[in-house]
Amino acid sequence: MSELWGLTAHEAQAGLRAREFSAVELTESVLARVDAVEDRVNAYITRTDEVAREQAREADARFAAGTATPLTGIPFAVKDLIVTKGVRTTAGSRMLADFVPPYDSHVYEQLTRAGAVMVGKANMDEYAMGSSTEHSAFGPTGNPWDPERVPGGSSGGSAAAVAAGECLAALGSDTGGSIRQPAALCGVVGLDPTYGRVSRYGIIAFGSSLDQVGPIGRDVEDVATILDGIGSHDPRDSTSDPSPRPDVRHYLGRDIAGKRIGVPREYFVEGMEPGVRARIDEALARLESLGCEVDTDLSLPMTEHALAVYYLIAPSEASSNLARYDGVKYGLSERGGSGMWENMEQTREQGFGDEVKRRIMLGVYALSAGYYDQFYLKAQKVRTLITEEFREAFTRYDALVTPTTPEVAFRRGEKLGDPYAMYLNDIYTLPSAVAGLPALSLPCGLSEGLPVGLQVIGDVGAEGAILQIGHAFEQSLGQANRLAPL
Repeated sequence: MSELWGLTAHEAQAGLRAREFSAVELTESVLARVDAVEDRVNAYITRTDEVAREQAREADARFAAGTATPLTGIPFAVKDLIVTKGVRTTAGSRMLADFVPPYDSHVYEQLTRAGAVMVGKANMDEYAMGSSTEHSAFGPTGNPWDPERVPGGSSGGSAAAVAAGECLAALGSDTGGSIRQPAALCGVVGLDPTYGRVSRYGIIAFGSSLDQVGPIGRDVEDVATILDGIGSHDPRDSTSDPSPRPDVRHYLGRDIAGKRIGVPREYFVEGMEPGVRARIDEALARLESLGCEVDTDLSLPMTEHALAVYYLIAPSEASSNLARYDGVKYGLSERGGSGMWENMEQTREQGFGDEVKRRIMLGVYALSAGYYDQFYLKAQKVRTLITEEFREAFTRYDALVTPTTPEVAFRRGEKLGDPYAMYLNDIYTLPSAVAGLPALSLPCGLSEGLPVGLQVIGDVGAEGAILQIGHAFEQSLGQANRLAPL
């Protein structure tokens, strides 16, 4: 790939350090690529070309001064629920269409301190509620492998931008699969870290006990490098883990022979596409050829309850978090009613999309008097059982391997009329999210010409172990830079 926009982040970093090209030249190459393909992809809600150019000039000054980091000069897409001072942050919603934050999120602070370059704010399902990036007030995002298909969601803009060459790497967020599922459907690599590994300060909330920011890149090395760059402790987030964080890049390149891999049979259910099943079976055989001990006789019976647990807990937390949008303090404000309450109703009617309203209603119902114990409290108890089941499995295995999704990217509009069918697309990513575990999705081949994702789940804090396995698998395939044939 001769164009600079086609490099991985670590390839670009090597070229920048060798003075083969400048950060400004790299950024201009990416911006030209955005100009060329964005009308077909719609990966960005807000482009930040001038911000990117200024940051690129600053990055070149860092290289000249010898103070560059592994992320200096790398063009990023930033999911549009990550707060950025002076740059509008919409969460994909009409409610925040004109919101310009007065402060930066922790993860964006980390990027700017490292000298990274922000190309723009990536499109997403409204308030991260969706699996297809069709629930955006700013139009749907197309999958770069086939723009008539969805890129997954809710971080679909971030994944599509990486796959299309509209950035070299991206930040997304994962509540129930919103990094891993779009990474799988777009043929790139995505990591949902352990809950608490990355600060949620400055992240527009969906489900506070589930939300987690994570990296999306074209290969495992890039994802590991980004996690090292954004994963520091933050006292402004009460859930931020203060434990020491050794760099996970040190795990890459290590032999995985002898690693114990569990394959839960509950993840191989009716409804999985034959092509997906075939690629996963091939991936398991490849892991065995690399010396892993693969056990396909593992059972995690609580897995089947994860979908119900998630769709009680996440909407309940969403109904609480989104109550702040009342048309008074910030965001959309409709003032045509006869009084405060009518204005609030009109603001929410006009500001929220259908999927957000659906989940708010689910959450309000689950938390209402007479139903709290029956639904929300019971879901939290089952969540504990799911977590304990995973904990027991990791006494026997170093990692669990599953499909990321049961199917390849589906066509736009195919599932919009059937919310349950849409929710089932996250059935393999929800259990680890409910348990707060780290999980990696990486490409393992194609089915009908579209990418298939392999998911590697680790124990709490075991990002290094799953990245080690993912990197070894990736290197054995000989595929380390996956650009869509847009």
